[in-house]
Amino acid sequence: MQRRDFLATTVTAAASIPLANAALAGVSNASQDTHPSQLQPIARKGNIHHAVSKWCFGGMPLDQFCARCKLMGIEGIDLLDEKDWATPLAHGMVCSLGNGPTSIGDGMNRLENHDRVVAECERMLPIAAANKVPNLMLFSGNRRGMPDDVGLANCAIGLKRVMPIAEKHGVTILMELLNSRVDHGDYMCDRTPWGVELVKQVGSDRFKLLYDIYHMQIMEGDVIRTIRNNHQYFGHYHTAGNPGRNEIDATQELNYPPICEAIVATGFKGFLAQEFIPRRDPMTSLRESIDICDV
Repeated sequence: MQRRDFLATTVTAAASIPLANAALAGVSNASQDTHPSQLQPIARKGNIHHAVSKWCFGGMPLDQFCARCKLMGIEGIDLLDEKDWATPLAHGMVCSLGNGPTSIGDGMNRLENHDRVVAECERMLPIAAANKVPNLMLFSGNRRGMPDDVGLANCAIGLKRVMPIAEKHGVTILMELLNSRVDHGDYMCDRTPWGVELVKQVGSDRFKLLYDIYHMQIMEGDVIRTIRNNHQYFGHYHTAGNPGRNEIDATQELNYPPICEAIVATGFKGFLAQEFIPRRDPMTSLRESIDICDV
């Protein structure tokens, strides 16, 4: 399912789950109605800049969500629309990844999209910079019969037009690696080598890949070796458990502590964002996922 399609079907269910304030704040005697301002934030190790994708927790107002996340030691909120970029700033956080002017299915591999995308980037990137948004998302789009080499060349043509704007405003453009086997059938940027070649062809420090660990576990596996060999092309990371895209705990096949240790060992200074669908109290699941990744 597309992210926003999923959000539309889960917002009611997520809103009905009670908040576990005591669990998320690490204070066992906090009452359920304790205001976040009265709770002490969790001190993190500082090796990883933690973030989270808001769409997975759609039932909670963004302002309230930011307050809860701040207590957990989370520094960024991923995949917010332009209208919401300023909200994390009020909580001493940032929108760590802003939604750009493409969709998963319709993106940079279509030449006919380039004029519109470039014009929108000219408008959006100054706003992103003003709101301290470090990254903006542009997707490859689906193949729809297009050969991968043609799509790569088309993406490079369009991204090279965007790079001067991104470089001027100090915002990095990210393209996400997604699986085309389970969640996003026909998506083009579905393998690390394809994405790495695109980064090389674009040739700008302001264009990198979003390495989604869940998606690339489905497509390729060998996650730690891939990170070690290609980390210079990765500007952002996403997590989720596999199979199921749920919590990143011991019930699934990805072992996140050594994965996060491998990321830290590369000298990575960007964000690692949780992007899983919680199966239980969402704030408890989120708190535990940050604990797991805080190596």
